[in-house]
Amino acid sequence: MNNKNDYIEAAHQILISLGLPRAQQNERSALCLLALLNLTPGKAWADAENPLVGITPIIDWVRDHYDKEYAPNTRETIRRQTMHQFRDAGIALYNPDRPDRPVNSPRTVYQIEPTALALLRTVNTPAWHDTLTTYLAERETLVARYAKEREQNRIPIEISPGKKITLSPGEHSELIRAIIDNFAPRFAPGSVLAYVGDTGDKWGYFDADLLAELGISVDSHGKMPDVVLYYTEKNWLLLVESVTSHGPVNGKRYDELRNLFAESKPGLVYVSAFPNRAIMGQYLGEIAWETEVWVADAPSHLIHFDGARFLGPYNAS
Repeated sequence: MNNKNDYIEAAHQILISLGLPRAQQNERSALCLLALLNLTPGKAWADAENPLVGITPIIDWVRDHYDKEYAPNTRETIRRQTMHQFRDAGIALYNPDRPDRPVNSPRTVYQIEPTALALLRTVNTPAWHDTLTTYLAERETLVARYAKEREQNRIPIEISPGKKITLSPGEHSELIRAIIDNFAPRFAPGSVLAYVGDTGDKWGYFDADLLAELGISVDSHGKMPDVVLYYTEKNWLLLVESVTSHGPVNGKRYDELRNLFAESKPGLVYVSAFPNRAIMGQYLGEIAWETEVWVADAPSHLIHFDGARFLGPYNAS
């Protein structure tokens, strides 16, 4: 089999045989499968490989070997509409070289799962149908095992006594945990958590009822801060950004948050949180006036950027 279209059609039929959802039974997903196997035209399925490969290398590989051009802005489509489903179906492993790699890392890689690789090496051989039957019978156990392993790499956060959530691994989530565990008890004691963002799932934790009581109606189109705390004693809403790779509350972000929470009954307090002063120094010239800065490695201190009061909303009396 040397014809490129024959490989693409074979991969397409394999995805159907494996029971992938209809949305993944397409040319894009077939080409991604071929890339995971490094199955270039003219190569036998028995010689399929298992390289570690990222989304951009997949796009480059498909262009170089199958003459299919995908624009750079299709990276997210491939990630969300093909690779996520491959991972969930147990066909591909996610960051097997470093399972705790942050979700938004540019070094994210995928690799064909070993049992799936053994199965696909039997394509076009007499063993294919029996091997497929055995694989499908065992796949649910396989999927459950990998899902459990992914869960073990998530970061646990206790949001109230006896109640925990988990966030995707990475420095960003570690800083969010520090905000909840160290910043909130010191500077907003007794506060209630209203929202926590997650790099893997935008709505990591969302208390819609509480925010509604506070006059806030937020839809999925608004770019929420990383952490929202309701400081009940002061009737303040603390909007906290966890700054590891993205910016602090600068002038533009200040306006965005003010507009997003324009209907808030409590006063608004804007906080930029950093893991250490070295990272804070990279953004020092951007931080908006009338905001607060907290640094995780010096948790008992708060840096106040101008204004008439030390900590509090500036529209309060």
